[in-house]
This record gives sequence, structure tokens and C-alpha cells, in this order.
Amino acid sequence: MIRTIVPHILLTTFSILIFFNNACSEEINWKTAKNGDKIIFIRHALAPGRGDPDGFKIDDCKTQRNLNQIGVNQSKKIGSLFKENNIEIDQVLSSQWCRCKDTAKHAFKYYKEFSALNSTFSPPYDKKEEEQIKKLKTFIKNWDGNGKNLILVTHYVVILAITGVAASSGELVITDKDLNVLTTINTF
Repeated sequence: MIRTIVPHILLTTFSILIFFNNACSEEINWKTAKNGDKIIFIRHALAPGRGDPDGFKIDDCKTQRNLNQIGVNQSKKIGSLFKENNIEIDQVLSSQWCRCKDTAKHAFKYYKEFSALNSTFSPPYDKKEEEQIKKLKTFIKNWDGNGKNLILVTHYVVILAITGVAASSGELVITDKDLNVLTTINTF
């Protein structure tokens, strides 16, 4: 009897410890953003596939890889997490790709397009990476959030180029103004 109870007690204790450890880690991660003046990169929510179809048009969502329902729900969850954690936002900027704009719209309602956040994965945009990253870094350097945070909804390739982090769909990468990575938050 004791031999069967002990493993259950250990398993239950271990599960409780993991839960509290994850809850504490998440609270610490959000605390970083609560302090304000952070750059919060968000990789667009789930949009199944890779890249965009041949011949896609940046101004025609029907020709692009878009969010599925899981991605829409993930975007809404991102917005809810910002509200629940009382994260103050100076502005939300988005890539001009529909999956980024939709992530921003479902999460935050209001956003502005910013071409420096556009994907550089596919031609002809792959030739613009250096120019875009320079433009983005200049914008961040000159940004003054007055204690609030700058939200940048963008793509894997842009986040990787700026931070060195290979973000998953809907993942947040929080940096300071010098683009030092402070923490990441996975929203799945």
C-alpha cells in the first residue's frame, strides 16, 4: 500500500512545484514589461506554412499565408495577457503582411504599419534586409516611450536579425532600447 502511495505523493508534489515555478517565471517575465521603456517584439501568431506563396502581393491578403483560427485565438490571448498584466503601451507597429496586421488587430485593436518590420524571407524583400534593419534600429534608438512600451509585430527573420532569438509563432521577445534581450514569453 505504501509503495503505491509514495509515487503518487511524489508525482503530485513535483507537479505542484512545476506549476508554481512556471507561474513565478511568467510573473517575472511580465514584470520586465511592467517597468516600461521596453521594446516588445511579437512574432505574428500561428499562420500555418512557411514563407508566402509564389506571386503573393503585400496588399492582397488572399495571396498570402494568413492566420488560422488558432492564430486568431492566440492573438486575442496576447491582447488579454497585456491587459491582465497591466502593460502600458506607447504604440503598436506592425509589418505590412496581413498575418502581422491581423495579430496586431486582434491583440490590440489599433496599430500602424511600419515597413521596417516587413519580412525579408522571400524575394524581392530579401534584398532589403540590411536597409530595413538599419531603419528599425534607428527608429528604436530615437523612440521615447515616456515609461510605456513599444510593441513591434513582425516576422521570425526580423526578430532573429535584431535579437538573435528564433521566436516561435506568437512569442514575445522583450528587449531594452539597446536591444539586449531581457526575457521571452511564449503565448502557446
